[in-house]
Amino acid sequence: QNRSNIRYSDLTTNTVNALRATEDVRFDEHSGVDIRGLGRVFFKTVILRQRTSGGGSALTQQLAKNLFPRENERGLAFLTRKIKEWIIAVRLEKSYTKQEIMAMYLNTVEFGHNSYGIKSASKTFFNKTPDQLKTEEAAMLIGMLQAPSRYSPVRNPQTAKTRRNVVLGQMSKYKFITQEQFDSLRVLPIKLAFQAEDHNEGL
Repeated sequence: QNRSNIRYSDLTTNTVNALRATEDVRFDEHSGVDIRGLGRVFFKTVILRQRTSGGGSALTQQLAKNLFPRENERGLAFLTRKIKEWIIAVRLEKSYTKQEIMAMYLNTVEFGHNSYGIKSASKTFFNKTPDQLKTEEAAMLIGMLQAPSRYSPVRNPQTAKTRRNVVLGQMSKYKFITQEQFDSLRVLPIKLAFQAEDHNEGL
């Protein structure tokens, strides 16, 4: 895989905040499993039957899933697997700092176009290192994590922009950026310096 690891110190504050606002706003408060998030998902998904209620997995649980990918499991096997991921998440929280966990997460995720990890994605889409990403660029990359192909700015530029603005909206909602910043950033076009790397090109 086209992957280069980074440390937390290599990240911009905007990248960290975009990830927290979108995936796990209580990241600093829980110990690997977000009980409030799970309760919200249970109430909205199971009781109210709302399919758009979002997931309940904390960032550390997602890291556990990335480190030990799931098989096509269903029923009891899936539930057992989920419990194992919770246990791994709690152990990760005991063994690593929050900053180390966030860096590990961003090193494990896929961004599409043969880009694995935030460093590779920054290079592929913007020809930058992670510490050079602007707020709107970081928001676009974080937005891609939900579905890299669907939100690819190369294949689906308008969909990618819409998703980027959702992330910016979450950042505004949780006060990581001001309403004025959101209003100015949401209208910006996505400007890429795209160059995909494979086994024939790049390092």
